[in-house]
Amino acid sequence: MDEILAGLDEQQAELDALVRPDVETTWSRPSRCDGWTVSDVMLHLAQTNEMALGSLTGTFDETLHRLTEGVRPSSDIDDGAGLMVDKERGAPPADVYDRWRDGVDRMMAAYRRADPHHRVQWVAGQLSVHTLATTRLAETWIHTNDVAYGLGVELAAPERLRHIARLAWRTLPYAFARAGREMSGTVAFELTSPSGDLWRFTADDGAPAATVVRGPAADLCLLAGQRANARQTQLTAVGPDGDDVLELVRTFA
Repeated sequence: MDEILAGLDEQQAELDALVRPDVETTWSRPSRCDGWTVSDVMLHLAQTNEMALGSLTGTFDETLHRLTEGVRPSSDIDDGAGLMVDKERGAPPADVYDRWRDGVDRMMAAYRRADPHHRVQWVAGQLSVHTLATTRLAETWIHTNDVAYGLGVELAAPERLRHIARLAWRTLPYAFARAGREMSGTVAFELTSPSGDLWRFTADDGAPAATVVRGPAADLCLLAGQRANARQTQLTAVGPDGDDVLELVRTFA
């Protein structure tokens, strides 16, 4: 858990360094998220961090009600996120920044008080505090790069992607079940880290996996974060579930 929180601290610091120097003139630029400005992305992160804080403090339902009050029912998670941003869009960028920064600080303090194994409420059901922290790392990394795109900055892939790639691997059964599909067997990831090391995620018993996904860890994390499709990456998948894995792998729900 300490490594996850350290990675989340690092990711938020990278985002802070991007957005803080010129809030008033750069936040109106388009981000990589279709239809969202940099300010919209930061508002979305502020909102979802508040939801995570609600999970950690047992007030998730109340927080979600506050964020969605007065909006139409959403058709899916992406639609719901868009509706929440639509509802609160238009605040001065400096106010959005202060809201995001305050939410980060309160959320991180709550994480450090929490039992990593305790199960809390989230959008798709209950999950552990440890997993919730990893999903926040995954989403913050994706949106940091969305913001960087809008600001014309190219960021290097960090080693903390290991936690995000492992989350994508661990949640494959959930991703398959959500899509109404069954896995034929176990899946292994053999990924090249940003520094060139091999990251291997496979079953604890060491048995050969039925399907193996190989390639750069950054590509896998972009795919799982829906910022690339498999054809745009160097990923390969061999085995009966290969195509389905590349289609369904996710780091959020």
